[in-house]
Amino acid sequence: MRIFITGSSDGLGLLAAQSLIAQGHQVVLHARNHARSQHALDNAHGADTVLIADLAKQDEVEALAREVNNLGRFDAVIHNAGVYTESHESIFKVNCLAPYMLTCLIGTEGQKPSRLIYLSSAMHTGGRALLNNLPYGTSYSDSKFQIVLLTKAVARAFPDVYANAVNPGWVPTKMGGGGAPDNLEEGAATQVWLATSNDAAAKVSGKYFHHRKQVRPASGTEDTMLQDAWIKKMEALSGVALT
Repeated sequence: MRIFITGSSDGLGLLAAQSLIAQGHQVVLHARNHARSQHALDNAHGADTVLIADLAKQDEVEALAREVNNLGRFDAVIHNAGVYTESHESIFKVNCLAPYMLTCLIGTEGQKPSRLIYLSSAMHTGGRALLNNLPYGTSYSDSKFQIVLLTKAVARAFPDVYANAVNPGWVPTKMGGGGAPDNLEEGAATQVWLATSNDAAAKVSGKYFHHRKQVRPASGTEDTMLQDAWIKKMEALSGVALT
């Protein structure tokens, strides 16, 4: 399978890439800048290539989507990239707007990736949609609530695509910190499984997973009217429609 992973120069994205390459899949990496791209290639031997884009910049997100499309159709995209301690505007742009735009722009009609995986967090339970305050005021928890809204909206919009969200757990990455209690390898395993497995349990859509098991997300994410309103807001902010 051919798989593209955003934010795969380190942490969970790099670990997922290493696992997928070891399984024999074709993997394209993504990094924010040239220095991080070299680090990605140095640590994910066998990757096809690495694409560079700052996901906080809309023009670079659009260019990234074009580069991905120029490489041909992908079977899966893992939307792994995320930031935690940056400004609220950057958190929104990287964690929410970029995956929305890439979902819209990667693949033409009939050529969309078959599987889309979005990284959320247990912290999404404390988040909000913030429709009247975007792109400002978005906390990390808000961004992870919104990514579940995106997942569920995509599952409804593209019934032939398996679109799912993942809570990887609190794992010891740069973001999670060295004292994080969860297992790092297990934190990446669900993304890899959802991207490649033929298990019936993985071939579902609009679900939220933790350690390869479906769990219930925050109840607000199930509101289809809220999902649609959030998608409409993303379209207005990006100029890109979910089609």
